Amino acid sequence: MSSATSSSNSHADSRFRLPLSALLALAFAGFLTLLTETIPAGMLTQISTGLAVSEAFAGQFVTLYAIGTVLTAIPLISMTRAWPRRHLLLAALTGLLLFNSITALTSNYELALVSRFFAGVAGGVMWGMLAGYARRMVPEHLKGRALAIAGLGSPLALSLGVPLGAWLSQSIGWRFTFAAISLLTIIAIVWVLWRLPNYAGQSTQDKPVSIAMVLANPSLRMVFYVLILWILAHNILYTYIVPYLSPMGLAAQADVVLLIFGVASIAGVWLSGIFIDRMLGRLVFLNLLLFAIAMLCFATLQAQPMLILIAVAIWGLSLGAAPVLLQTACAEAAGAHADVAQSMLVTVWNLALAVGGIVGGVLLQKVGAYSFPWAMLGLLALALVLVQLSKHYAFIKAVNATD
Repeated sequence: MSSATSSSNSHADSRFRLPLSALLALAFAGFLTLLTETIPAGMLTQISTGLAVSEAFAGQFVTLYAIGTVLTAIPLISMTRAWPRRHLLLAALTGLLLFNSITALTSNYELALVSRFFAGVAGGVMWGMLAGYARRMVPEHLKGRALAIAGLGSPLALSLGVPLGAWLSQSIGWRFTFAAISLLTIIAIVWVLWRLPNYAGQSTQDKPVSIAMVLANPSLRMVFYVLILWILAHNILYTYIVPYLSPMGLAAQADVVLLIFGVASIAGVWLSGIFIDRMLGRLVFLNLLLFAIAMLCFATLQAQPMLILIAVAIWGLSLGAAPVLLQTACAEAAGAHADVAQSMLVTVWNLALAVGGIVGGVLLQKVGAYSFPWAMLGLLALALVLVQLSKHYAFIKAVNATD
């Protein structure tokens, strides 16, 4: 009887169709979250003029958002673990709507910074729960693919955020740009109410999950180590891409370079989604290897601009796959503690981005932009060694994992 039931469930799972509309609603929510974070970087001149501050102070729009995410993602996800999942997502989207609207309307710089901080808080909550939400919608053999679809918003926002901000601020102004994001957030709220199923949170009877409990898991620790090395290496170059391109005569084409990177990163999400449920560990290793090959090209082929553009595409392919691969590895390792682990992943990711920017700045000042790919190759070599050493217990599909 048990065997027959198991066979029936397996047959039903094999015929299960991905809930595309619901997963795309999550992707849209993620897109708006990351767009809110990145778009000010393309509008600094207009923001500084509108609020009568320097461009350096306008740049704190990005900083305050990141601080809000880093400081609050873990405690808020832990505090709201008992909330029904759709209620929590709607609360985060409502926060995004409110604080983007305040940013659009205020003429007070300090209030704008406060609104940016709390927009980051809402964004941290959203990123902490999206992966677990997507994975709960599908059977085990489709979890990676579902996460790949729900994660499409990340590369789109990363590739479009800055150029879109620059274009919109010139066309309609920075205030109307934030207002437009608020309007899109209303659409996202309606979409979530219409298409997303609601899932119960954790029982209040369950023992609260601490950071120490999650980090006691060696598989999860290894995922975080690799994440730090991968994203730190990425942001050393990504933050200072224009100074790096200048000696090659490509600085004026930085927007084209970033577009190539963005399109390739979307392809990386798509390709990882196809294979992730069958070869998670091998995909992590392969994408890190591709990244390293791209950086070797950056280090040795600076006199060949066309080959550098190909290397940019390879870099984008690798980075596009990174969020899906790392979120899946994190969820598989964390099991029932997936939401808290994902909030930790968001925090570690943002810290790695910040440290990458700092390291890149120091290298640029002390050594020069040519040193970037060599430093990155060292970090990537260490990441590849860690993935290989941990292949029997990390970056693997946990067949009996629960979400």
